[in-house]
Amino acid sequence: MEISNSTWMMIAFVAGTALSIWKMYPFLVNKTLEDDDTGEDAHNYLIEHMYKVLKNAQETPDVKELHEKMINHEEFDKERFWRFNLNKLNQLLNIHYSKNPHLNSVEDIHKEVKRGN
Repeated sequence: MEISNSTWMMIAFVAGTALSIWKMYPFLVNKTLEDDDTGEDAHNYLIEHMYKVLKNAQETPDVKELHEKMINHEEFDKERFWRFNLNKLNQLLNIHYSKNPHLNSVEDIHKEVKRGN
């Protein structure tokens, strides 16, 4: 039994496609990195951490002071959030304000935390 040229071409095409997919597979897998600070869990961690810091604060800090207190707090994960800067805090606050329309400033959040809500 003789195999035609078109059959050999089809076998070569299928083998080449399988080899290409096998070589590209590591680039297609989408695992989260250990220091990923963009996910929902990271967002929730930072919000909870901000609430802890504000609960311990006697007076309402401004955004810059809040950032300093957050990164200097003993429970802050510096390995995971090494990219956390003032701009990231501002983005975090803006997202938090949009989810909680009754809050408009760090002072509002501080008052809410002190009330125990």
